[in-house]
Amino acid sequence: MSIVRLSRRLLAVLLPCFLATAWQASAQAVPAASGPGFYLSAGVAGSAFQVDYGQRILGGVNIFADLHVRSRYSLEGEVRLLRFHTDEQVTQTHLLVGPRVEVFHRGPVHVYGKFLIGGGFMRFPFDYATGSYFALAPGAGIEIPLGSRVTWRPVDVEYQSWPQFTYGNLHPYGISSGVRFQLTRPNLFKRDPYIF
Repeated sequence: MSIVRLSRRLLAVLLPCFLATAWQASAQAVPAASGPGFYLSAGVAGSAFQVDYGQRILGGVNIFADLHVRSRYSLEGEVRLLRFHTDEQVTQTHLLVGPRVEVFHRGPVHVYGKFLIGGGFMRFPFDYATGSYFALAPGAGIEIPLGSRVTWRPVDVEYQSWPQFTYGNLHPYGISSGVRFQLTRPNLFKRDPYIF
């Protein structure tokens, strides 16, 4: 079984499980306090990655989306296209999804951690070959709200592992910076008038 098929099957199993858990969690009793419910956001960022294949640092675009389940927990998916500053036509594409958790909050600054899994796709020099690999991508970042629907993501770092890369384990790592936009309004839990 190829890595691409394995990563697709893993995503096909994990995504419905996560969504089912989130759906079940939303069916629990309504709390007395108020707080945000489900909402969807998406964003775009610029990325710079050391691709760990030669001494190449590629630039690119990162498009990401978050399904916010609770105030601290979300499911993040991202597509990163590393196409700029390439030499010998080497490129990478990252297609990843996984949980994201806010671990620290002080004033307007929100610090989060994430652990994404999925596929890493590489084009080798001079179009000699292409490869698809299973990828693990732990990471962390900072977000600062700029308004009710816009959030600045000044830094997002990832250190990836491609354990079955053709020439041994590959470790692309890099940094991204961009903005996130809230696409839907959160469902607000309303205070129960019968609870004193």
